[in-house]
Amino acid sequence: MSTATNSSGSTAGNTGTAPVHPDAILGALDPEQREVALALTGPVCVLAGAGTGKTRAITHRIAYGVRTGTYKPTSVLAVTFTARAAGEMRTRLRDLGVVGVQARTFHAAALRQLGYFWPRVVGGAPPRILEHKAPAVAEAARRVGASVDRVAVRDLSSEVEWAKVSLVTAEDYVRAALADDRPAPSGYDHQTVARLITAYEDVKTERGVIDFEDVLLMLADMLAEHRQVADEVRSQYRHFVVDEYQDVSPLQQFLLDQWLGGRKELCVVGDPSQTIYSFTGATPHYLLDFTRTNPGSQVVRLVRDYRSTPQVVHLANEVLRRGRVAGALELLAQRPAGPPVSFTTYDDDEAEAAGIAARAGRLIASGTRPSEIAVLYRTNAQSAAFESALADAGISYLVRGGERFFQRRDVRDAIVLLRGAARSADPDQPMPEQVRDVLTSAGWSEKPPAARGAARERWEAMQALVALADDVAATGTPDVPATTATLVAELEERASAQHAPTVEGVTLASLHAAKGLEWDAVFLAGMSEGLMPISLAETDDGVAEERRLLYVGVTRAREHLELSFARSRNPGGRASRKRTRFLDGLWPDDPSGRGRSRAARGQARQRLTGEHDVALFDALREWRLSVARETDKPAYTVLGDATLAAVAELRPTSVAQLARINGIGPAKIDRYGAAILAIVTGAAD
Repeated sequence: MSTATNSSGSTAGNTGTAPVHPDAILGALDPEQREVALALTGPVCVLAGAGTGKTRAITHRIAYGVRTGTYKPTSVLAVTFTARAAGEMRTRLRDLGVVGVQARTFHAAALRQLGYFWPRVVGGAPPRILEHKAPAVAEAARRVGASVDRVAVRDLSSEVEWAKVSLVTAEDYVRAALADDRPAPSGYDHQTVARLITAYEDVKTERGVIDFEDVLLMLADMLAEHRQVADEVRSQYRHFVVDEYQDVSPLQQFLLDQWLGGRKELCVVGDPSQTIYSFTGATPHYLLDFTRTNPGSQVVRLVRDYRSTPQVVHLANEVLRRGRVAGALELLAQRPAGPPVSFTTYDDDEAEAAGIAARAGRLIASGTRPSEIAVLYRTNAQSAAFESALADAGISYLVRGGERFFQRRDVRDAIVLLRGAARSADPDQPMPEQVRDVLTSAGWSEKPPAARGAARERWEAMQALVALADDVAATGTPDVPATTATLVAELEERASAQHAPTVEGVTLASLHAAKGLEWDAVFLAGMSEGLMPISLAETDDGVAEERRLLYVGVTRAREHLELSFARSRNPGGRASRKRTRFLDGLWPDDPSGRGRSRAARGQARQRLTGEHDVALFDALREWRLSVARETDKPAYTVLGDATLAAVAELRPTSVAQLARINGIGPAKIDRYGAAILAIVTGAAD
């Protein structure tokens, strides 16, 4: 398969569960993804940039290990951070004909094991899990004499959670918070928070409940203290895969260490440039230090971006380059050129929201599905203006982070009706028609209601079920058609994984909530100082994380990307806002980009579009690898990927042209110039 047509999706055309031949598994991958799939024994570290097909690489790695007999499916435990990602991993493995692999979130895997071993180790049923910390934190605050309101309870709950995932006890909290330069929640001092943590644990004990962090901690302690339990778990799970490894917390790493028990059969996948949850206790240090803590690790870098156009990839690379982000991977766009990235300055927030709604409307009119459009912003408080503007424009939307799809009463009722219909379905009536008949009785109609609010949300939810029915029906065959029972089984599996079907509306989401998602068109709104970076980011580390957050936002876009900010908050207000510093020199009308020296202008000409010759790029990489082997040096010390991509795009035919490419100086020309020019000439023949 040509790498130019490779994508980050699952294997096309294989909707059943028939095993896929090992050669076919490898044949579906690009060279770097194939390198991941062939690295079957650990430790393995996969540094995967946004849109480079990391899920594809690791699921094919697992499938290849199973198909070649290296792994027993039931001996593999793959953990990730969201139920959606775990569900996606299971679906892709099933499409590759692999069943039996456990793909779960850290909490789901830990909860299952804790529930299994608790009766044996402790006795009786496990404690009830506290769904929300707020009531217990409020009671703890009362006990220590701290006056709280709803916002304070939320902030204190977050601080309690940070302490627990960071393995910081109440006794160590003050020291740890000061060492981490972490301010206490507004209005409180560190000593008060330390006392509140103690009180919170007392409240839980009295009520006989545990929180989600306790699940991980109790299981880890159980494995550390009970050899028989540890042996049983370790004999079951022999191969571990951890996705989004840049987001692990000390608590999660502690549990992972207990699962491993000193073994090295571990494959971690992550991207330091997408570390955006440090405030919750996540840290990229485990990823960045992996080769040091795991000597002999194999490291594979995935940098071919199949998601975004060269224009989007260029901006993403520049955002990181200008911030000198540690461990940043420079992406290489694989898609054809798309429209230029758009930058817009509005007079005020209201005008910005109306302008984005109008642009979204034009995209929809030109054929883009509403569900393939997203408006992303830094704080949840910004969503109200966009909700109003989209509603005024008659455009459906959904706010990500609201009520979960499968927790909606109307969705639960609809599934009950479908389950009943599956038992008495007419085998001669096509499944999509049956589903429409059932959902019509639940309030669905062919056309959406004119009303906004709850009525429209209900219709959108029912319409998502109708669309899923059509998708499931398409997976059937004339001999084995999909039935209503098939749809119900799919819904039950999705409900257990919280993998909701697509609701047809423009997505409104915070940048944090957008992590792991992608759309054809993305609007990044509120790109002004105070919002990006947020005013609360007062330290260098805090500002660096905000830059990474912008990078995550940029890389959510496949084709259309528009960035905007408003000079004033209210119509007629003082135009005091400034565009974010992260786009200095990138915003088209930025004065700082003018009047540069000749040298600077020369460097600017080398900013690549990413539309390089893929075959030539691969030939250059093969040459570099042979040079590295001959000289016993790391490949990147010969020439970096970005430099090879520049050669593959600019196709120099002389030493003078070669010298104008960034990364190729006189010494490199003396050493490698003739060989590089010969490869370029050979590719043209």
